[in-house]
Amino acid sequence: MLKSINPTTGEDIKSWPVLNESDIDAAISRAQAAYQKWKQFSYSERATVLQNVARQLRADKDKLGKLMTDEMGKPVKEAGPEVEKAAWCSDHYAEHAQSYLADEVLESDASRSYVRHEPLGVLLGVLPWNAPLWIAFRYLAPALMAGNTCVMKHDPHVAGCAEGIAQAFVDAGAPADIVVNLPIETEQVAHAIRHPAVQAVSFTGSAKAGGIVASVAAAEIKHAVLELGGSDPFIVLADADLDTAADVATLSRIINAGQSCIAAKRIIVEDPVYDTFVQKLHERLSKLKVGDPNDPGTDVGPIARADLRENLHRQITDTVKQGAKCLMGGDMPAGEGFFYPVTLLVDVEPGMCGVSEETFGPVAVVTRARDEAHAIAIANDTEYGLGAGVWTGDTARGVRIAEQIESGQVAVNGIVKTDPRLPSGGIKKSGYGRELGPHGIKEFVNAKQIWVK
Repeated sequence: MLKSINPTTGEDIKSWPVLNESDIDAAISRAQAAYQKWKQFSYSERATVLQNVARQLRADKDKLGKLMTDEMGKPVKEAGPEVEKAAWCSDHYAEHAQSYLADEVLESDASRSYVRHEPLGVLLGVLPWNAPLWIAFRYLAPALMAGNTCVMKHDPHVAGCAEGIAQAFVDAGAPADIVVNLPIETEQVAHAIRHPAVQAVSFTGSAKAGGIVASVAAAEIKHAVLELGGSDPFIVLADADLDTAADVATLSRIINAGQSCIAAKRIIVEDPVYDTFVQKLHERLSKLKVGDPNDPGTDVGPIARADLRENLHRQITDTVKQGAKCLMGGDMPAGEGFFYPVTLLVDVEPGMCGVSEETFGPVAVVTRARDEAHAIAIANDTEYGLGAGVWTGDTARGVRIAEQIESGQVAVNGIVKTDPRLPSGGIKKSGYGRELGPHGIKEFVNAKQIWVK
């Protein structure tokens, strides 16, 4: 059985039966049958479906947002906007898929030679719990608009969200089985990947799990896109607007209770402004309200699971033992639910647990850099490479530094975020492939070369 547990109370919400292998095969076969018709739809016909789904998401915003709040603790003030963002993704690809996938004419010895982008077939999406609506739709929207059908294996702890997504397609009047929900255990994913109808896999999750998914897909000679988390650096140089940088560092670090792959995980501050910036960050973090995510005034909800909270506390404890200073938080709270206090660790050195491991929770980790070159070296001293931020009063300098950072995306004087218009993804142990933008929709198509004499 799949079981949803409310992280605010620690109580069980609901259980769902798990499909057996025969049921899995039947579900994927339904998506394959739907593909035979869906691939014949024109872009405008697919766009109408995706626009209807976007409208349905907005109509169901309160219900879907409540599912996220109940199942993984997302504060209500963040849950509604996540549903809106998912709807935006649907609308974006409905509008732009045809131009993104337009035939590309290339010169050759032919009378005409061009690349045509065609769908692959059935895709499998293996999705995480931390952004149940948004991450689902950044997989679903481009894949569907390209003409593929989608099987959705969501995280077992947000099975209600998965049901809600699938139901939104039904309620929007979408063709049957272009999206098929697959309520299965993680151990059953390999069987789904190996199904002959599945042509490719999209995975978002840990590096360890991503490696397993990638190895199974590779053994089956199937394409995979992996988004595997990160330990994003947030560089603050001496000439930066420190107040704005502190505002953004606070938001980036604590949104979704810090459970975000592209959060500011390692705050690297140039020596001349280190103490001043730490003070500003401390002031902002101290004002945050930790509590019931159903309360609109809550800034930080609970950690999604008990085991995740235990691991976060271990990381903080180990980092302090290694010599870092804890200016606030860092104590395991008593009481119901999986709450953890907003925590600030300073004087964290490279190699300490808080920077060598990815921290998933409301903990800000600050490291001192001697100068610009040292800050860049610290930023790149990680096995991850997802996102990064650079703060400086000189935009040209910021761009020059951004080009030296080893990551899939860099924000100069802004927050690292995902946007349907722009590609997102990582390098190193943060994965490979891209989602979103024109690059993301091309991950799951056949770039067919046609030569005509």
